[in-house]
Amino acid sequence: MNATMEKFGYPATLIAEYEHWVVLLRPAQPTLGALVLAAKSDATAFGDLPAAAHAELKQVTAAIEAALRQASDYARINYLMLMMVDPHVHFHVLPRYEETRSGAGLTIADAGWPGPPDLAQAVKLDEDQQAAMTAWIKSYFV
Repeated sequence: MNATMEKFGYPATLIAEYEHWVVLLRPAQPTLGALVLAAKSDATAFGDLPAAAHAELKQVTAAIEAALRQASDYARINYLMLMMVDPHVHFHVLPRYEETRSGAGLTIADAGWPGPPDLAQAVKLDEDQQAAMTAWIKSYFV
């Protein structure tokens, strides 16, 4: 585990785990089903990841997109690699949609639609909400 994974709640927010990557619930939800795709490595540059980690992205992103399609019926999906505050390689994965979406007892609007996501409008989940949302999204992963 690296510090970036820990910041996003690992292991409590773990949705799926692969050899080189983990999929975590994003504790602040700018859109319903927002995730963090984090490399298990200590790499702080995308190009520093081993070739096997890059190859595994095909499998991981396909699983994420299939699960989020079922969970939120998104219109678009954004992968944001920001790495300004949290230095280890990771993406913020945001399902995007025009109308509100509901799941795990929450209803969340995409405040930035149709433009860039508005991360400042994220719904901050408490521990119970995080647990419910993690279980809900995990149920869509095969």
